[in-house]
Amino acid sequence: MHSDDTSAPTSPSTATPATGYRALLRNREFTGLYVSLTLTVAASTLSGFALGTLVDERTGSPLLTAVSMYGTTFATVLGALTLMSVADGRRPRRTLVTLQCVSLAGVAAQAVPGLPLAARFGLLLVLGFFQSLGSGARMGLLAEVVPASTYVLARSLMNITSGGTAVLGFTVGAVLLRHLSPHEVFAVAAVLTGLGLVAVATTVREHSTRRPADPGRPGPRPRPGLRRTWTTNVELFSHSGRRALLLNLWVPNGLIVGCEALFLSYDPEHAGILLAAGSAGMLLGDLTVGRLLTADLRRRCAFALRLLLAVPYLLFAAHPPTMVAAAAVFMAGAGFAATLPLQEQLLALTADPVRGQVQGVESAGRMTWQGIGAALAGGVALHLDPGTTITALAILSAAVTVLSRPFVARARSPRAKAPIDQDLSG
Repeated sequence: MHSDDTSAPTSPSTATPATGYRALLRNREFTGLYVSLTLTVAASTLSGFALGTLVDERTGSPLLTAVSMYGTTFATVLGALTLMSVADGRRPRRTLVTLQCVSLAGVAAQAVPGLPLAARFGLLLVLGFFQSLGSGARMGLLAEVVPASTYVLARSLMNITSGGTAVLGFTVGAVLLRHLSPHEVFAVAAVLTGLGLVAVATTVREHSTRRPADPGRPGPRPRPGLRRTWTTNVELFSHSGRRALLLNLWVPNGLIVGCEALFLSYDPEHAGILLAAGSAGMLLGDLTVGRLLTADLRRRCAFALRLLLAVPYLLFAAHPPTMVAAAAVFMAGAGFAATLPLQEQLLALTADPVRGQVQGVESAGRMTWQGIGAALAGGVALHLDPGTTITALAILSAAVTVLSRPFVARARSPRAKAPIDQDLSG
């Protein structure tokens, strides 16, 4: 979700979108990325729900069930720490297509009946690693195919559709599992993944997020790799404001995803309703914040949205009826829209040549913390009941948001507005 210019970036957060969703979709390349993401989210939702159901049936363990639903997130951090610089490489389209092929192979392997649980968890880790790289490549390409002024609009549309697709995915997944085995649902997910691969391969042109050589540094620009990844990451984490933004993009969200990971253990019969309610709330929040609010209003609402993400889950301490719980989850889901203004701030502090990697690191860290939240929730639920565990995680999420608020504010201070060094060369 970033650009290729070597000059200081024009922050999408300060630009007024000059177009609407319909005009965005007339952009063939954006549509390809958009359709591919939608199909990938649908496949991921179905396969995660199928695997969680399979593991719950075989083990009855809240920990293993939670980890199986969000296990790919654990390996995303490995991609962020090692090879995420490929997101800003010379052929990001080819990189994305290759990674989509790997995802297709992994999801298809999950459809094999009789595959041991250890092998299934191994596949989760492999897929998580490559999916994190794919996310960075997709973000880099997005900035190439849409103007900077439509960045927020494009990301909002993608988030809205992801939320809507997750609603359908959880709902359809619950229905399919009444008539199909988990292995057959995996097969459906593999088909969707394959269609996502076709969407990218047939619509997106090759773009290069490669910077021109630095006149002050003779020789060719270093290739993407471990050294370049680490150099950019060190620069990214060297500023307290950027660290605070990443903390708030990762930890509160991850803890609430941990709450969601316990829905199957909390209420097996109505888990699909609760998961769908959360996704529907996310859809509404992204639509409102991304489409209807100005950049200034988004920044002002960011803190309240982060609190909204956690506070409704406090009701779970009283073990409310299903519909009351679903309403609370729906309200909390809207709080996920706080990621939009935080992502805008982070992008404004990032130079164009490394935007793919930085956004990939942000996405990978968020996914990793979702896995940590799920594992933490499952582990605590071994000793406490799921409702109490959900409440405890919500309190912790709100505490992180409140305590880190002053540091997030500093990320908007004049001293914090210098973008990551544009001369990073690894």
